Amino acid sequence: MTYYGGKELANSFRTVRKNTIQIAEDIPEDKYDFKASPESRTVKQTLAHIAVATTFPTMLHGERIPIEKIDFMEYMKTVAADEAKPRTKADIVALLKERGEKYAAMIEKLDEPFIAEVITFQAGAEPPSRTRFDMLLAAKEHEMHHRAQLMLMERMMGIVPHLTRQQQERMARFQAAATK
Repeated sequence: MTYYGGKELANSFRTVRKNTIQIAEDIPEDKYDFKASPESRTVKQTLAHIAVATTFPTMLHGERIPIEKIDFMEYMKTVAADEAKPRTKADIVALLKERGEKYAAMIEKLDEPFIAEVITFQAGAEPPSRTRFDMLLAAKEHEMHHRAQLMLMERMMGIVPHLTRQQQERMARFQAAATK
């Protein structure tokens, strides 16, 4: 038995997604077209990208489509079209919730032998292979990467990120308790 299986992966992904949804809710809709630089994604594009990013691991691990059967060029077109759909803030928050829970529910059903399997990629790929565990964890890492970008954009808009606000509130409680 491992200490970090499907159930733990799902729970940690849910925590990450909950924090992403909080950021999506904290940013006013009139700021969803903000971008940190001309060549970067807008808030809206970044959130849509995060919401859609679990499509590939869901296909590979949830639907159990063999990697050699996936047409990556067609897949990338489909994902790009999904990300580009016009959506309101409410649509994006709903998509983050729906796709996030679908992904987490899929992960928590996976058993340890399946998660430990090694996937071998086509010749020339780097790395040449990865475990399913590593690939499932990568979806969470990918989201955290983009969430950091969103938190920086919040700062640029004058919004204190919710995790910072929570930390500040904890510190204020500790300081108040220490002075009693």
